[in-house]
Amino acid sequence: MGKKSIQEIEEIRNRKRQELELRVNTKADTREKHILVCHGTGCTSSKSPKIIENFRKILEEKKIKNVRVIQTGCFGLCAKGPIVIIRPEDTFYAQVKPEDCEEIIQSHIVEGKTIERLLCKDIDGTIVNRLDELNFYKKQKRIALKNCGVIDPENIDEYIAFDGYKALYQVLTTMSQDEVIDEISKSGLRGRGGAGFPTGKKWSFAKQNEADQKYVICNADEGDPGAFMDRSILEGDPHSVLEAMAIAGYSIGATQGYIYVRAEYPIAVQRLKVAIDQARDYGLLGKDILGTGFDFDIDIRLGAGAFVCGEETALLESIEGRRGQPRVKPPYPANKGLFGKPTIINNVETLANVTRIILNGAEWYASIGTEKSKGTKVFALGGNVNNVGLVEVPMGTTLREIVFDIGGGIPNGRKFKAAQTGGPSGGCIPAEHLDTPIDYESLTEIGSMMGSGGLIVMDETKCMVDIARFYLDFTVSESCGKCTPCRIGTKRMLEILERMCERKSRARRFKQIRKISQ
Repeated sequence: MGKKSIQEIEEIRNRKRQELELRVNTKADTREKHILVCHGTGCTSSKSPKIIENFRKILEEKKIKNVRVIQTGCFGLCAKGPIVIIRPEDTFYAQVKPEDCEEIIQSHIVEGKTIERLLCKDIDGTIVNRLDELNFYKKQKRIALKNCGVIDPENIDEYIAFDGYKALYQVLTTMSQDEVIDEISKSGLRGRGGAGFPTGKKWSFAKQNEADQKYVICNADEGDPGAFMDRSILEGDPHSVLEAMAIAGYSIGATQGYIYVRAEYPIAVQRLKVAIDQARDYGLLGKDILGTGFDFDIDIRLGAGAFVCGEETALLESIEGRRGQPRVKPPYPANKGLFGKPTIINNVETLANVTRIILNGAEWYASIGTEKSKGTKVFALGGNVNNVGLVEVPMGTTLREIVFDIGGGIPNGRKFKAAQTGGPSGGCIPAEHLDTPIDYESLTEIGSMMGSGGLIVMDETKCMVDIARFYLDFTVSESCGKCTPCRIGTKRMLEILERMCERKSRARRFKQIRKISQ
């Protein structure tokens, strides 16, 4: 392919965008059809690669032209996978099996007949012909997930067609470092990894520190039970993270980036490797990016699955080749991070918002969400809920809307009991707080936290003591052992809860648990 000039990038964008118009425009004037098949982890486990293989084989055998089979990232509605979408008509086929491919090609593609038995059904039993008719999508607003389920994540030209690397060129040619940081600050973007620290402020701290080398790190070490937000973005739109890291690098004066991703995400790792190679080949990573004189490259570092390495300083220790254990702060990474140099660390979802902010403006992003929590939040919706999957909603959307309107409610007519957010460090939200708006401040007020975005729904059959025991068991297992309260305190609390679950201990031991935890 070779290094591209900005003129060549624009030619690819214009040509490819016309070709892919049918992906986003159901009235596209085209005879071509695209069969989009989810190739994310969930659908892959349900044989979506075989579905893709069968479609291509049948089309070749029947010598059918003007039909392309495209692997995509996650569509979000994992409960209905494997998912097949046929564009431009936007027909939504759910729970497709490899043996259904022949019928889809013959009936839908050749004869123009919709296959009713494969059409997706909403929770109320209504047969849905099109993706946007599902209640699951109606209250969502996709920004971080904008390209997931739309483009082939292993084709850089498709990313470019949907304004890919346009924000990077805009930054490098029309904005100063301070202007980029100011734009991110005005947008109100906060870290989506858990703490919610203002992203622009973090970048400004690193920019202010003079050094001969600075670093940008993407934290893709997603370890919360039930969380798969970052994984899905990396699988469905890896270039959005690469482009955002380059923008962050420019803003603080860094020339090197690292993506720290857990090795248990083989599809995400493979997609990242392909994306990095493609970006380097096009001259969008490496030396003299787009002829602007800016140098920035990215490498991957694999995590061994230690939950504690999701903490930014433990992550730094791991990249440097030591055991993953948190460092004492201060100094903070923006002052003294990787190899003792100023470093910014943002998680995948945070970075996935950056290019949209640059292209659409800080005011646009700040108009979404609440006063103190701007933009959208991606949640991995799991547990006892009908529509298990990946959702992206404006900050301030209530828990009730997520669980019942988007999630379709609780299976088997059971009652909602609680929702767990924030991973092992978070809390459980009971039914009386169903109308709580989901944002950083509101969740903290009721004793929970946003966390990275896992949202586990529990019905009336669940024992909350057993749920607490499960999370404590996870915490004990994943403790790095560095500090005494975690190493010993969590173990003692777990022992008490295990005895309670075995009915060998009395409720008064809860006072002991509270004392230890405090």
